Amino acid sequence: MRLTSPRRYWLTGASSGIGAGLAEEILKTGAHLAVSSRTVAPLKVLSQRYPGQVLIVPGDLTNSQTVREIGEHIADVWGSLDTVILNAGTCEYVDVQQFDSSIIEHVVRTNLLASSYCIEAALPLLRVGLAPHLVGVASSVTYLPLPRAEAYGASKAGLRYLFESLRIDLAPEGIEVTVVSPGFVDTPLTAKNDFPMPLSWPVGKAARYIFAKLQHRPLEIAFPALFMAALWPLSKMPNRVKLAVGKRMVRSNPPIKDSP
Repeated sequence: MRLTSPRRYWLTGASSGIGAGLAEEILKTGAHLAVSSRTVAPLKVLSQRYPGQVLIVPGDLTNSQTVREIGEHIADVWGSLDTVILNAGTCEYVDVQQFDSSIIEHVVRTNLLASSYCIEAALPLLRVGLAPHLVGVASSVTYLPLPRAEAYGASKAGLRYLFESLRIDLAPEGIEVTVVSPGFVDTPLTAKNDFPMPLSWPVGKAARYIFAKLQHRPLEIAFPALFMAALWPLSKMPNRVKLAVGKRMVRSNPPIKDSP
């Protein structure tokens, strides 16, 4: 019976931005989707729009006990997962003149440690799923150091390494791993940015692109193509060139902090 049942997904950061767009794309296929976010209202709207398809598993993913409970709940209701998409994250900018290590701690905890908690909860469920697939949303910022992005870039670089190592270790079990590396996407998070975002994509377009590519299970999904084509060569340039490029994105206003 399981062989003909809808595919089961777990998506984090599902209440807004790329996560909300991905939720729509997934649910339109008739799949079942467990959705996580600290903000519950949008998840309830999804559940009402797609009755019988949505499992709401909200909570603060930086709390390891909360994540364990989410995993246990999914196990009790479904027993397995087929695809896990770890999309939840945040961005805070660093002011080097007033360097605050708590910013690094908060961003790394949200983007990297929370993902590791989710992986711990998800792997037992993927191991009994069908054609299991683990997906992590990193960032193209990991290819080129940018000013004020010390916290965000470090967390996403760590996330990339985590998933690429897991790809090797999980291959014998048949669990495939994909890293997603978006360029600029128009989300509530990037709306706080006060610098130009070249070749930015609308969130709906980004979500459709990611979901379509995920069907082929590539090692990485990096977009948009023109942005990546410019970024790759820049990442190989001498440091003085990287600095010159990065300076164009320096702002004069104080850094904006994400709410905990």
